[in-house]
Amino acid sequence: MSEAVDTPLFDPFAPGFTDDPYPHYARLREQEPAHQHPLGFWILTRYDDVAALLKSGNSVDDDNLAEGPMRDLIRSTYQHDGPQLRGSSMLDRDPPDHTRLRRLVAKAFTVRAVESLRPRIAALVDAMLDDVEGAGTFDLIEALAFPLPFAVITEMLGMPDVDTVRLRELTGTVVRSLEPVVDPDLMTRIQAADAELAEVAAEAIAWKRRNPGDDLLTALIEAEEDGDQLTDEDLIAQVALLYVAGHETTVNLIGNGVHALLRHPEQYARLREEPGLAASAVEEMLRYDSPVQSSRRITLAPYRVGDVEIPEGAFVNASLASANRDAGYWGEDADELRLDREGARRHVSFGAGPHHCLGAALARLEGAVALERLMTRLPSLELAGDVEWNGRINLRGLTTLPVSSH
Repeated sequence: MSEAVDTPLFDPFAPGFTDDPYPHYARLREQEPAHQHPLGFWILTRYDDVAALLKSGNSVDDDNLAEGPMRDLIRSTYQHDGPQLRGSSMLDRDPPDHTRLRRLVAKAFTVRAVESLRPRIAALVDAMLDDVEGAGTFDLIEALAFPLPFAVITEMLGMPDVDTVRLRELTGTVVRSLEPVVDPDLMTRIQAADAELAEVAAEAIAWKRRNPGDDLLTALIEAEEDGDQLTDEDLIAQVALLYVAGHETTVNLIGNGVHALLRHPEQYARLREEPGLAASAVEEMLRYDSPVQSSRRITLAPYRVGDVEIPEGAFVNASLASANRDAGYWGEDADELRLDREGARRHVSFGAGPHHCLGAALARLEGAVALERLMTRLPSLELAGDVEWNGRINLRGLTTLPVSSH
């Protein structure tokens, strides 16, 4: 008689999970679409449930967590002396704080302002492709997917000269705080990076006050509504958030998206013949392999999902990645990449409700321009070796994407 092995229904820490989490999500959607993990957090995996939670007006403030393992874990990870990014940015604030911060930041983030960046983004992409054209084999993450959004957000903010290598290391460590669980050593590194990143932001803000310009950072410093301005603490947190969110996510959009295209040669060929499909291709790429895989909410009252009641004060993970592959919503080909998919823009990769991603228009623009130029400049791109995933559960993307062009 074989022994029953007690494996959790959902184990994001299982070996290989971050290389391909989608079969795990499919099992959850099928067997237990509202699932409580042994650690205490909940996960929702069906499209309708995820979309409803995101729009539900539940909290993103950790202070609303009920006593228990998740609250202890979050407290031990994030509470430390000195400036603190977690909890201060609009990502972690509820109305009316969130409404105030978002309104002030949004003033500097209009669709028109983003669209005006198109020529500059195209020039940056072309310069990066100049460097690799004729190189034969190169790493697309290192050559384009990482430096492009990093350069765009640095220019948009109007940052002073900073050590970009160090900044990249810091943001790479800080985003680990978006993972479900971290070990004590990583907690210490996150806290140190958090404090150092806050310091970099504070110095940049002080410099910008002395050297205002036509940029996002100046606009944030000057933005006010009814006499209301961002405090220094608010500014530091929003600048750090824009830096991290402004490039870490778009790296995944470009990297994961091109990787998906190269694994679907017929779709790649179609895009090559019709580069004008780039904008709709970006929507399908966002759906197919979401740059941010989940979003969290904390319940402010008992919350029903089907016949399950989630208690008040629960940490609930809305699985964006799973919702985007839910055959119950998208149809039987939900696991396929199809660039002409009708309604692909209804994906939840940018969240929904009051916390819908402020940088969605910018990410879409960067993705579309990168794809258009890539198809025009390097039409014969193909995979040239094994890819390497970054091992992250939430901001899941590629560390290396070796490609060749001939």
